[in-house]
Amino acid sequence: MVVAAGGPREGLPALPPRPAAEPRTVERGLVVFDLDGTLLDDLGLIGQVAADVLEKAFGTPPEEGRIHYLATTGMPFEAQLAQLYPESPPALRATAARTFHQRKVTEAYARAEPFPEVPKLLKRLAQDRWTLAVSTGAETEMAELLLEREGLRYWFDAVLGSAEGTKREHLTEYRRRYPGVPVFLVGDSRFDMEAAASVAGVVPIGRASALHDWALSPRDLQKWGAAWAAVSLASLPEVLPRLAGRRAPPANKASRSPRRGRR
Repeated sequence: MVVAAGGPREGLPALPPRPAAEPRTVERGLVVFDLDGTLLDDLGLIGQVAADVLEKAFGTPPEEGRIHYLATTGMPFEAQLAQLYPESPPALRATAARTFHQRKVTEAYARAEPFPEVPKLLKRLAQDRWTLAVSTGAETEMAELLLEREGLRYWFDAVLGSAEGTKREHLTEYRRRYPGVPVFLVGDSRFDMEAAASVAGVVPIGRASALHDWALSPRDLQKWGAAWAAVSLASLPEVLPRLAGRRAPPANKASRSPRRGRR
């Protein structure tokens, strides 16, 4: 994957705003997935990039920088830097953020893979007639490319990224697009859980994680609002009907093919 420095669209004319999606009826409910650390097992790779960027820009020892990054993940990187280095010049933070985003693409995304259970999980959820979407802090075009590369884009009805606002704004937009049904956000950070809890009608679900010298347990995520959390999302198809207050469809019921999202 070759991406121009500074992001996929640097130096290109700005695209016109996309027309607002019309609200539509879906059969069962909406499950919104975060990308990094939730669908993609890339948190360790991104943490290594962040640690090196923080060392070069701010002199932070690599292991300390990695833990600082992981402890504040889920926020936009610019917001992480403002929280971690409030006394640093804004221009230095902006330069570090640009470097991080470039290296995240070329070094972390180039090697990232989905969690092992994700392909079967998405297929099962679609067969169970859930509508699926993505909310990510990555650029929308990059998220689309990654999902296409891994053969996952087919399952998602929509993808919203940084150009479409914050996670809270994504969830508000998804509530507008898919009215009157249960909405779940599946994420891997405190920020994800709190963003979901801040939008009426959205239920937070957490993916716990464990990396070298750092862990976020199911209990941690539940403390921050998750209605359910686990290290693996393999049981999610059984959990969602209970959380939604609905019975699961019969196992042998013929399923419909998912609606393809924008390519």
